[in-house]
Amino acid sequence: MEKKKKKSRKKKTGTQKKKRIRLYLRAGLLVLVIALIVLILIKIFRPSWLTNEYFEKTGQEIEAVEPEIDVELLTVNPYSRPGTPTEKITGIVVHYTANPGSDAIDNRNYFESLKDGHDTQVSSNFVVGLKGEIVQCVPTWEVAYASNSRNIDTVSIECCHPDETGKFNDDTYRSMVQLCAWLCMKFELTEENVIRHYDVTEKICPKYFVEDEEAWKNFREDIKNTLAEFKKNG
Repeated sequence: MEKKKKKSRKKKTGTQKKKRIRLYLRAGLLVLVIALIVLILIKIFRPSWLTNEYFEKTGQEIEAVEPEIDVELLTVNPYSRPGTPTEKITGIVVHYTANPGSDAIDNRNYFESLKDGHDTQVSSNFVVGLKGEIVQCVPTWEVAYASNSRNIDTVSIECCHPDETGKFNDDTYRSMVQLCAWLCMKFELTEENVIRHYDVTEKICPKYFVEDEEAWKNFREDIKNTLAEFKKNG
């Protein structure tokens, strides 16, 4: 009788092990299915999470809020448009021209002249003018010489100003906000990813936003509100 009881216990233990193995297999399969669903959702809603290379969102939602941009690309040259590919865009850097009274095309043409003058290496992806006009100088998938160590993973915006204070007029300011919000949508960023040249190198640029922290906070808040409006209408 004792031997039969022992055999019964062994048989029961073996059955339990098989059940446990089946349970583990089912749990593992469930985890794989969930992981696959998560990856599919990321690919649909946040595709840039799956790559460290340059990526931008496209489609009707982005096109609907794109500001009017005058594309005047610089000639590829070592001094203002090196043609170097950017990495994944993780920030937008705001600058000021430090050239009071100049407009967007003046600054774009200065960048272009560097291919002949060889004076320095400087440029930006966009320039926002005194009338709110936006000129694109360098594609967002190429490096512009604007933000030092952050050239490789940011989009740069030079902004015109009427006088030495560096304060932007209303037309320039509105276009700056709209352009930054649109770029945030395009690269899946938030207003927190919009920074000043000062935040990279401590250079007093843009002067007005460095000297007036409250104005800088308000600018970011305006980007946040505009971005929310873009998404709501989209």
